[in-house]
Amino acid sequence: MNELLLKEIGVVIIGRNEGERLVTCIKSAQNDVSHIVYVDSGSMDASLAEAKNLSVDTVELDMSIPFTAARARNEGAEYLIASYPFLKYIQFVDGDCEVQPSWLSKAYDFLTTKTDYAIACGRRRERYPGHSIYNQLCDLEWNSAIGEANSCGGDALIRIEAFQKVNGFDASLIAGEEPEMCFRLREIGWKIRRLGEEMTLHDAAMSTIGQWWNRAKRSGYAYAEGCSLHGKSPEQYRVRQVLSILFWAGLLPVIILMSGICDSRLFFLCLLYPLQLLKLTLSYASQLNSSKIAYYYAVSNLGSKLPQFSGMMRFVLNKLKGRRGTLIEYK
Repeated sequence: MNELLLKEIGVVIIGRNEGERLVTCIKSAQNDVSHIVYVDSGSMDASLAEAKNLSVDTVELDMSIPFTAARARNEGAEYLIASYPFLKYIQFVDGDCEVQPSWLSKAYDFLTTKTDYAIACGRRRERYPGHSIYNQLCDLEWNSAIGEANSCGGDALIRIEAFQKVNGFDASLIAGEEPEMCFRLREIGWKIRRLGEEMTLHDAAMSTIGQWWNRAKRSGYAYAEGCSLHGKSPEQYRVRQVLSILFWAGLLPVIILMSGICDSRLFFLCLLYPLQLLKLTLSYASQLNSSKIAYYYAVSNLGSKLPQFSGMMRFVLNKLKGRRGTLIEYK
């Protein structure tokens, strides 16, 4: 076992009511590192006790303060940095994930040799993609391109020096905190790399359309908030996603509705939806082995515009009322 890896990497695990999934997560991290902290967000099960039984450090979030995953990750990082000042990297991982055996050593080797990179992330896979179409869609979503990346997800190895330069995650964000932090890192010259290595197994545990709807709604909220924060940057952060949602779930339905009232000749615009669905299906089919899964993925991506629009409107209302957002949970 690499002694430097043992000494220089700490792990922050966040979770709530993860049960046996948390036990699996902790044990997988303990295979490679010694300095692990579990940050508990008001679990009602035995998660906290299980973490203590496995001899990892624990932090209990003050739940009188509005909870966000970003705040949990920040508090875990602050604990590790204060307790083990010799650490150079932090692996963030969600409590419903299992760290794969070779991931930390491969990511560590990359960051130690590529000092201009702040973050290394890899392939997150769904543990049970066959349990539901929603799990399978998540597995496809996780499979981002290998190489230079604009962002990472909740599982990633992060250089502490870079993390501190941008003051970590924005604890006020209820979603989308990882790409938002990555944006700020890239703004000051750091880079992010998606490696081709197996990183984590994740358990989405999604089995209903309601869960899919809330997950998409949360992403819409995150797009709108990210655009509000950084949309005027040269990169126009999240502007493209916001405009796409506004077109497909806002503007186009209104035009079609008005055409039925004022000018029925415009009703042909309804055909834009099946045409877009066909375009997406053909595009995904060229990348996937199954045309059926490509079709489902296309339906999900186009259909998600409606819940995403709902999430965006929720953000707008909160902003107009000066009200802080609350979590949009799907499980």
